[in-house]
Amino acid sequence: MLGATCCGSHVIAYNALLCLPVTIIPWCSNILGASIVQDKDLSEYSPSLSSSSKNLSCSHLLCESSSYCKGPNDPCPYIIEYDSDNTSTSGYLVEDKLHLKSFSGHSEESSVQAPVVIGCGRKQSGGYLDGAAPDGLMGLGPGNISVPSLLAQAGLIQNSFSICLDENGSGRIYFGDKGLATQQSTPFLPIGGKYEKYFVRVEHLCVGSSCLVKSGFSALVDSGTSFTYLPPEIYDKVVLEFDKQVNARRISNQEDFWKYCYNVSSQEPFKIPSMRLKFAMNQSFDIHNHIYSYTGNEGFTIFCLTVLRGKDDFGIIGQNFMTGHDIVFDRENLKLGWSHSSCQDVNDKSSVHLAPPPSGESPIPLPTNEQQSTNNTRAVTPAVAGRASTNPSAASSLQIPNLLCLMASLLILRCLL
Repeated sequence: MLGATCCGSHVIAYNALLCLPVTIIPWCSNILGASIVQDKDLSEYSPSLSSSSKNLSCSHLLCESSSYCKGPNDPCPYIIEYDSDNTSTSGYLVEDKLHLKSFSGHSEESSVQAPVVIGCGRKQSGGYLDGAAPDGLMGLGPGNISVPSLLAQAGLIQNSFSICLDENGSGRIYFGDKGLATQQSTPFLPIGGKYEKYFVRVEHLCVGSSCLVKSGFSALVDSGTSFTYLPPEIYDKVVLEFDKQVNARRISNQEDFWKYCYNVSSQEPFKIPSMRLKFAMNQSFDIHNHIYSYTGNEGFTIFCLTVLRGKDDFGIIGQNFMTGHDIVFDRENLKLGWSHSSCQDVNDKSSVHLAPPPSGESPIPLPTNEQQSTNNTRAVTPAVAGRASTNPSAASSLQIPNLLCLMASLLILRCLL
């Protein structure tokens, strides 16, 4: 288990409905909208106050925006524009160190200073100005510049990590975790011959005891998307089957974010159908958090199916479907693993260990210009305060959308320069 501090201040990564402080014990809390900043003592990162920070130059192999540079020694800029809400961020790339702690069930905790690349934001627009990601985004994508990629390249961890979100709205991230031997798994899919996003193939989506015919689809697994989107034809089948199995009165409310909501009294018996995903080789993924409920007027309870209709021929498996599972992104073996978990028992994570450098040696540095460079994606999406957009992307399946938040390619912080 890892903790991170940066220049004496906690590095905090936020998501739309998920506030994920990456601290000594990374906990998440489910807080809506801009209220996420009201009870947080946030500190902006200042490279000038860090003795270990240095600008990434335009000549560095990790600098993808060198065309904007005037000279090879200039600081490398980054410019990211998002698909929704006219949101963007721009600034400069900075190299600094995260102070991490490792956890192993068979040895004492150790610490190491891990070099990472930080997108030091100087100008934000759109959702950033509405309270989204007030202290930054942590990149967990497959690209070479993401946090787990840099940790693995430095030889500090195995090229894998896991995310566990429990049913009470909290959870943890474990870098270097490959999961349990008993976990189920399915392979990642290449897009255009490359593994640049975490895509999997769902063979069937089941509602109750009914596994719908012709309900297979490709899906992007993204912890940065709060809810799950389905391709239009799959969504239509699922909601109709769900509505058929629910013995409750459906209500129509224009203010509801979700379209399939029901109103029941405490005296009425009602049934909520279960849901699960089926993958190849009979691998099954039970969904524990596909319902959102709240108390309405006069003691009635309203519950809604938290599945949204996408506009593309692929789906997005978001945070709500991941809840109650230890989700393992095994990048080394190119597969997604999962097992049911309460996200509380860290003793099962004995394989998670950060290897500190030998005594007296400095940590392994970031890649240098002499090393080979591979194509890297910069697509990230900021957390948008309030309700998530109902339009995940206008891109086709061959043009992957900029939907990634926690699956971003870069650790982006707001900076004081």
